[in-house]
Amino acid sequence: MRIVVLVKYVPDIASDRRFADGRVVRDPSEGSLNELDENAVEAALRLVEQLPEDQREASEVVALTVAPAPGDLALRKAYQMGVDRAVRVTDDALAGSDYFGTTTALAAAVRRLEAEAPVDLVITGMAALDGLGSVVPALLAAELGRPGLTFAKTVELDAAAGTLTVTREVDDAAETLRAPLPAVLSVADSANTPRLPNFRLIMAARTKPIEEWTAADLALDPAAVGAAGARSRTLRAAPRPPRAEVELVVDKGEGGKALADFLIRNDLV
Repeated sequence: MRIVVLVKYVPDIASDRRFADGRVVRDPSEGSLNELDENAVEAALRLVEQLPEDQREASEVVALTVAPAPGDLALRKAYQMGVDRAVRVTDDALAGSDYFGTTTALAAAVRRLEAEAPVDLVITGMAALDGLGSVVPALLAAELGRPGLTFAKTVELDAAAGTLTVTREVDDAAETLRAPLPAVLSVADSANTPRLPNFRLIMAARTKPIEEWTAADLALDPAAVGAAGARSRTLRAAPRPPRAEVELVVDKGEGGKALADFLIRNDLV
């Protein structure tokens, strides 16, 4: 079985977000592997581990990212968890890509991997914590022409039948979905508990190779990716203004009048 796991380097959610030219500044010292992608890596490793030994030994889990060089930090963490191979798609032409441009690049990378050997499954986290769009899995499924199973809480593989069955929670109900492989899967943060890397894998991850592919390697049209292909752009970004001082009113019998005056003064009624 061959699985591609999409991972992303994102700024630490506790760090101050900074923008330059309408884009998030990604300082390598202030970022890490997107936490929700750890669930995707864990899901891939568990699916391989449940296979019969002969199939398990022939399987491969590939971590894939679209990012500049700092994205290696996300790939190194994926290596620490146990993936077999890491690929980073890097090109100045990709800078400023929106969800659609990013999906185009990811789909092209999956197709290149597919040209080497069949890719049975593409797995993603439920969202990236820097954008929280949660749309790339569905866009990628459409781009690749594969079934999309999103926000999965449980995942069951029937290797003999070549099907994947998932459950997911929607509003006040739970859905069970089944699709044939190859497919695209996104897992919820409740799907599993990501494993802690052991010392051997941590040390090995420091020197494992990371393949670097360019837009030319993937035959990407420069007009379809990057800022040139983006369907939206950030016009301006500024720090959130500080909150106004809290106004405390001590009720000495006229609290209701003070509240009414406040609502009227601020056009709230």
